Amino acid sequence: MFIIHKDWQGKPTSETAIDNKKLEIFDENMSLGEVFFGGRILNLVNDVARKVATEHAEILCFTIGVDFIRYFSPIKKGDILICKSQVNHVWDDMLEAGVKVIAEDFRTLEQKHILSAYFIFKADESDESEKTVPLVIPFTLEEKRRFLDAETRKNIRQKRKSFSEESKS
Repeated sequence: MFIIHKDWQGKPTSETAIDNKKLEIFDENMSLGEVFFGGRILNLVNDVARKVATEHAEILCFTIGVDFIRYFSPIKKGDILICKSQVNHVWDDMLEAGVKVIAEDFRTLEQKHILSAYFIFKADESDESEKTVPLVIPFTLEEKRRFLDAETRKNIRQKRKSFSEESKS
């Protein structure tokens, strides 16, 4: 069961989500085999996720990590890229935004899943404002699943961090 407390102050994910942002790709970012470089697409989707995080937080956010990246299919010349992104969870001044990229062949209109990733952002505290980052209020089943999955990823990150700190000592 998922209960939202009546005094919980926040925003629904849909308020700042990006659902169909087209990404422009250029020939100079293609390899000799006419496949788009993976690092370049990661840079583009980071920009989209940061925009979503900054709009949600209402304060500048910067990337502090990428929790998970999965490439499903290469991007080929002529593909139209469609990006979707939303904030999945907020912890104090930290946010997680998920990104999904779909490629559409303009000739056949066939779509294929290209990439999924989760970016971790920190709200810029140098702004000196006492502003707190609004929490995420998930409404749909999908939003609730993403919210809970983000909490699981955070716990895994914390365990990895404590494990690596223990192994250094």
